[in-house]
Amino acid sequence: MSDNQSSHRRSGGSSGRHPGRSGHRQSRKRRYIAWTAAGAAVLAGAGLAAQNSLATTTAWPAAKVYTGRAFDTCTAPSLSAMKAWKTGFYGAAAVYVGGRNRGCSQPNLTASWVKSVNTLGWKLVPLYVGAQPPCQTGSSPEKITASTAASQGAADGADAVARAAALGMKPGSALYLDMEAYDTTNTACDNAVLTYIRAWHEALGAKKYRSGFYGFSSSSAKSVATATDRTNLPGNLWYAKWDKVNTTTTDWPFDPKLYTGHHRAHQYMVNSKETRGGHTITVDRDAWDAPVAIVG
Repeated sequence: MSDNQSSHRRSGGSSGRHPGRSGHRQSRKRRYIAWTAAGAAVLAGAGLAAQNSLATTTAWPAAKVYTGRAFDTCTAPSLSAMKAWKTGFYGAAAVYVGGRNRGCSQPNLTASWVKSVNTLGWKLVPLYVGAQPPCQTGSSPEKITASTAASQGAADGADAVARAAALGMKPGSALYLDMEAYDTTNTACDNAVLTYIRAWHEALGAKKYRSGFYGFSSSSAKSVATATDRTNLPGNLWYAKWDKVNTTTTDWPFDPKLYTGHHRAHQYMVNSKETRGGHTITVDRDAWDAPVAIVG
C-alpha cells in the first residue's frame, strides 16, 4: 500500500485511513529498558534544545523502552485474547486511549484491563487521536483551525494525559499523537498542524508525560522530521512505511541523526489477519524501539 492508504483504526472520518481498521502493529524481541538518567529520559523533546530544556528542570520518572515487535488493532482485545496472544511473537500492543477522532469503542480498555495485561508481561503503547489537519480530505469530528491550533493542542494534550492517567499509565509514560495524512505542501495547513503538535507536546511535558508522534513517512511524519524549527516537537517518531521490513534503521527515511537512541518505531505492515490460541485479530505490525507506558 502507499502512505496515502492508511489502515489505522482511528477516526470516524475518512482521512485517508480506513476508520474500521487498525493501523499500527509491530516487532518482536523484547528488551524492556528502564532508563535511569532522568535528564536523558526526557528524550520526549525532538530537538536537542527541547531535550536539554526538559533535562535541566525537575527530574522526570525514568522512561521504559521496549524494543521488539508490537501490534495495534482498532478495539483493544479481550483479556482472554491477550492471554492467548502472549506467545513471544509480539511483546507490545498499541491502544487508543482517547481523542475525539478515535474511531472504535473500547469496552475492554479499562484500568483493570491495563493492569492485567501489564501483569501478563505486555508493554502498552498509548495512542491519542486528536484534531486532524484543516486541509485533510474527508470529515473528522475535530479538525485543527489556524486561529485556535495552539489552544486545541493544549486542550487535547491535557485530555490525553487525563485519559492515560485514568487507565493507570503513570508520569514518565510516552503518549503518541496520531496524525493522519495531509497535503504538507499547503503551507498554511502545515503551519497549523505544527502549532497544534507543539502545544500538545508542551501540555504533556507539563505533567511529565513523554510525547510521541505517529504519522506517514510521506506526509505527517515527514513534516515533523523535516521541520526547520526543532523546538517543542515530540521526541519519539512512529512512521508508517508499509514495506514489510521489520526495522527502525535500514529504511529510516529521514536525517539519520534524528530520533536515535530508542526513539523510533516503524509501522511496516497493515491489515494482517492472525490467529493465536484460537483468537483471530486483524492487526498492523510495527518494529518498535521507543518508550512505552509505565504501568503498575
